[in-house]
Amino acid sequence: MNFSWTLSRYFGSQFLKMTLGAFAVCMVVIFLADFVELLRRTSDKEGISFFDVMTMTSLRMPSLGAEVLPFAVLIGAMAALLRLNRSSELVIARAAGVSAWQFLAPLLVLAFVIGTFVTTVYNPIAARMISRFEVMEAKHIKGRASILSLSQSGLWLGEANKEGRKVVHALRGSQTELGITLQDVIVFQYGPKEEFLGRIDAEKASLENGYWLLTNAWITGIEPPTLFEKEYRLKTTLQPSQVQESFASPKTISFWDLPRFIETAEKSGFSAIRHRIYWHSLISNPVLFATMVLIAAAFTMRASRMGGLNRLIIGAVIAGFLFFFLTKLSLALGNSGSVPPFLAAWAPAGVALLLGLSALFYLEDG
Repeated sequence: MNFSWTLSRYFGSQFLKMTLGAFAVCMVVIFLADFVELLRRTSDKEGISFFDVMTMTSLRMPSLGAEVLPFAVLIGAMAALLRLNRSSELVIARAAGVSAWQFLAPLLVLAFVIGTFVTTVYNPIAARMISRFEVMEAKHIKGRASILSLSQSGLWLGEANKEGRKVVHALRGSQTELGITLQDVIVFQYGPKEEFLGRIDAEKASLENGYWLLTNAWITGIEPPTLFEKEYRLKTTLQPSQVQESFASPKTISFWDLPRFIETAEKSGFSAIRHRIYWHSLISNPVLFATMVLIAAAFTMRASRMGGLNRLIIGAVIAGFLFFFLTKLSLALGNSGSVPPFLAAWAPAGVALLLGLSALFYLEDG
């Protein structure tokens, strides 16, 4: 029997409605939990209003939503298939000669389209919003305004406090477990009222505990003379860990900009493993979302035949937990350099895909 487009649209609409409903419920719960957490974190901070906390929570929502979307697809697919089972619509379709692969086809296509939309359209919006959130978090919660950015002209590091502001520019740098070292450095110094105080040109700058250690530094103030120091210590409140944290998070960079950022970071001497893993994980989204449908179908078909709704719920919870654990483990191995970025990003989706196909083949054709 040829699968009718009317039936295909009907099954697809049921899945889409259930997925959007599950996603909306998850977002409401996450919003409330994150809002309360931000209220707790800002309770002892001055100069931050209720509106600021609300804004920060709203800015985080798209990024957090991207993390729960695979589980929303899983829940939506299970809810839709379970509803169709309970109303005997799937039973009638199967009796008419429609196989599981045929009635799952519209769900798989929609899941693939959702994954593609999330990667190409939703992600750039979420990246821009989480970037604004991190700026507000640094200002209102962490109490520091430092940011490390990369461009084709080198890297720029800014630091601001009550004493003034420093802007550090370097053509290249290196990031190791021992700390951060910059090459061909220029430091621009400004006072508390943004008045220019001078500049320092150095061959190298190493970030130590509480200061920058500048090598072969030429110190130029507003008035001459220019001084030369073989080694010069420039006071700073930054720690190596803080600079690494301010190094652009993968989530703050759009999917379309990640390849260029990775290339620039590696040319500047910084590791871009996290960004490369994140880029591959974004590419794997369509496959991952389609895989969630296969896993949902495996649980739903078993519940339909054996009548175990409790078994369905428990199995889905276990599957979600195992997938979450596998994802975190794979990313940790990738970030540590133990496995290639491509494998670290694609392993969770690949393993879930194989398990879903195996279960469905066994239930349908075995």
